[in-house]
Amino acid sequence: MFKKGDLVTRKSYNHDTLFKILNIIDDVCYLKGVDVRLYADSSKEDLKLYEKEHRDDFDKVSDEIINLDRNEYFFMPARILHFDGDKDYLKRCMEFYKKLNIKAIGKVVKEEVLPKRIFAYLNEYNPDIVIITGHDAYYRKKGSKEDINNYKNSRYFRESISVARKYEKSHDKLVIIAGACQSDYEELIKSGANYASSPKRINIHALDPAVIASTVALTEKNQPVDLLETLSKTKYGSKGMGGIKGTGLMYVGYPR
Repeated sequence: MFKKGDLVTRKSYNHDTLFKILNIIDDVCYLKGVDVRLYADSSKEDLKLYEKEHRDDFDKVSDEIINLDRNEYFFMPARILHFDGDKDYLKRCMEFYKKLNIKAIGKVVKEEVLPKRIFAYLNEYNPDIVIITGHDAYYRKKGSKEDINNYKNSRYFRESISVARKYEKSHDKLVIIAGACQSDYEELIKSGANYASSPKRINIHALDPAVIASTVALTEKNQPVDLLETLSKTKYGSKGMGGIKGTGLMYVGYPR
């Protein structure tokens, strides 16, 4: 009945998340979230085929972000360097940047490897905004959410943020957006991130970091970025993403 590549939902979770079947071994289906940065496994009995056409609900968000009065002005959005542990989610984010005409460089780097490589990449590309994301999980059975060792990859995100902050100490000159599903939000912010997931330890949308990055990249330099409005553009708002107040990084020139 089921095969690799099928889109499915889980009955026991009230069909709340759309997955793609990556593999099937001994009647166990190994799943990957289509929109949410999540891996899971399930018995076939708990799955239901998703028979509708999947539509990206972030199309309208990109329209909201683009609100430039071009007239006789020209615009130079901030440059983005996006690190992602998942090539499929990175591809979606790169397509999102392209739609917004934002210069972005994407690198697929596994979470545990990034702390050793990020400094060299920052030196090479000298970005205005850096995204550090991929996959994560909070293992509630291990203990307190205050212990970063109870997370799958949060400690690697924290290490990468620390390296990036040594490269550029100012939160205004280098905006760091970090974390994935259920990440240790407080530790990532304390380590130097401007924005991070996940305040309520919930899953986040694959495009959430890109939405925030694009908003900052397309806000005029030294103009305040509306923190609450920016977070509201993400899938689950302030439950999934949080951050500190800051300013935009886009240069505006005249004439065109």
